[in-house]
Amino acid sequence: MSFARNLFMPVRFKSGLIVLALVTVGCTSPCLGQTPQQTPVPPPEQHSSELSSEQQGSASASGQLPDRQLPGSISGTVVDESGAVVAGARVRLAREGQSTEDQSPGDQSPSQEALSGDNGQFSFANIAPGPFQLTVTSAGFATQASSGILHSGENFIVTKIALAVATAVTDVEVQLTQTEVAEEQVKVEEKQRVLGAIPNFYVSYVPDAAPLTSKQKFKLAWKTVVDPFTFVVVGGAAGIEQAQNHFSGYGQGAQGYGKRYGAGYADTVAGTFIGAAILPSLLKQDPRYFYKGSGSKPSRFLYAIANSFICKGDNGRWQTNYSNILGSLAAGGISNLYYPAQDRNGAGLTFENGAIGIGVTAVDNLLQEFLIRKLTPKAPKHDPAKP
Repeated sequence: MSFARNLFMPVRFKSGLIVLALVTVGCTSPCLGQTPQQTPVPPPEQHSSELSSEQQGSASASGQLPDRQLPGSISGTVVDESGAVVAGARVRLAREGQSTEDQSPGDQSPSQEALSGDNGQFSFANIAPGPFQLTVTSAGFATQASSGILHSGENFIVTKIALAVATAVTDVEVQLTQTEVAEEQVKVEEKQRVLGAIPNFYVSYVPDAAPLTSKQKFKLAWKTVVDPFTFVVVGGAAGIEQAQNHFSGYGQGAQGYGKRYGAGYADTVAGTFIGAAILPSLLKQDPRYFYKGSGSKPSRFLYAIANSFICKGDNGRWQTNYSNILGSLAAGGISNLYYPAQDRNGAGLTFENGAIGIGVTAVDNLLQEFLIRKLTPKAPKHDPAKP
């Protein structure tokens, strides 16, 4: 009653209000004056697990017992740089500072793995709270990492993990085949021109050049016979023959010149294809002259002359130059078909033209060895240490 008396004494109230106040205080005073019932306190040695569920909840709310952390989950989606999902990516979950004692019942090991599904999604369940790191790997992609902190009972959704295409540096040693090497060397030879104009295709300044295939031999022969300078040379020779009235059966004038020109070009085509393409392909011989460029002048002179009768085989060994010898004879024999009748003497013309062909080859070899290389602007460098 002391609380009610102290509250109302300083103020004079109307009688109705005083009566109401006294009734109110009278109704409440027994509760205020009642001694509260004491809740028995468990002895100190009693474990919190022996408390009722209601008591545990009350103790937890009042902070008397430590708060127990609830496990959560971690999930996310793996995509590539274009945003397309990546299935089958390996996702490794690593816990930072996680010990076994910190794990909740049923929690999995601190490090575990999962694979992303067809939709690119992955998930880890029943994970104890705390820092974590995800490492994502997939074939053809660079490794990607993501980290975060999982709170108690949280369903942590990781931001989409975008994998970049792996940039692998691989050293590949490419070895050209013998045919490819020969093709590159032929391309160089096709640019060789004396004084920048006269074709000089049938000389190799590489002593150990790769052997030519049959296709390359025919290609080189064709390029020679259709070269503009070949037509100029044949035309000049035909003019000299007409001026000297060689092969008089052809007559004079434009008709005679045309016949001489045709015969001369036929000799060139027959000699080139038979001696530098057909027979070399059948006999597996190289139709090119291999520049020596080293040694004494007499040795180089003999080498050039000898190359009218010997040549390199496709096996790299020196052998009798049947291609050149038989080619010259064959071209001479074919010439009996179109030269004037009075100039055909059968075997005589054949061997005459054959001998001329071999002699021309010898002279050409001497010019190649001592002069032509100096006059060929695009001739490759030659190593004199290699004969």
